[in-house]
Amino acid sequence: MAENRASEYTEGTPCWVDAQLPDLEAGKRFYGELFGWTFEGRPTGAVRALKDGDPVASLARKTDGRLPTVWTVSFSTPDADGLCARIRAAGGQVVAPPAPLGDLGRTALVTDPEGAVFSLWQPGTATGFGRRHEPGTFAWVQLYARDTEAANTFYGDLFHDALFGEGADPGFGRAPVSEVFAPEMPPHLLVHFAVTELEPALEQVARLGGRTQVPPFETSYGTAAVVTDNQGASFALLRR
Repeated sequence: MAENRASEYTEGTPCWVDAQLPDLEAGKRFYGELFGWTFEGRPTGAVRALKDGDPVASLARKTDGRLPTVWTVSFSTPDADGLCARIRAAGGQVVAPPAPLGDLGRTALVTDPEGAVFSLWQPGTATGFGRRHEPGTFAWVQLYARDTEAANTFYGDLFHDALFGEGADPGFGRAPVSEVFAPEMPPHLLVHFAVTELEPALEQVARLGGRTQVPPFETSYGTAAVVTDNQGASFALLRR
């Protein structure tokens, strides 16, 4: 059963994830086999990934080879323009200002003060995840920051109710880069997908041409492992 829709999302709740890939067909094969996703085309040129018929993510072909091959998380907002203004005022940057995607909604690409990239989504007819917190769907996003106190202040001010409000279930944590990665790793947000068991999933990643970047480690929200797909996009697998 689909879990929730964007009308229920508090501003600052992760509501979508998308990957920018050099080879879209290779991406469909990789994630289709790994997570059991099926795909449908979208008017934007991307493909929407479905889990048991419900939307869970999207894949798009990179239009510029200089762009990173990466998974990006989108946070819900009822007012992308207003949130962009608050991000600028708090020391972040607006990389791409809010723009419509047909009647699906409006999207913007932004960074926090340390340069970690994320998107904003103001829903239209596309409301966000149809399923999450189930195997093969979005489970968590973790910010790896240089200064976690500054990150908590930045995101806490922007997304206070989603992170700390009554009944909050944010799906979003913050940790030092050096907790998992080499200290020179840039600050970034790492998308996690749920799996039933880690070891079989890691073996399947390897069979499909990906690799394990960080072997399984314990966190406050489950056991995670960081992997890359067959084109170099990093993400995490999470068992709870």
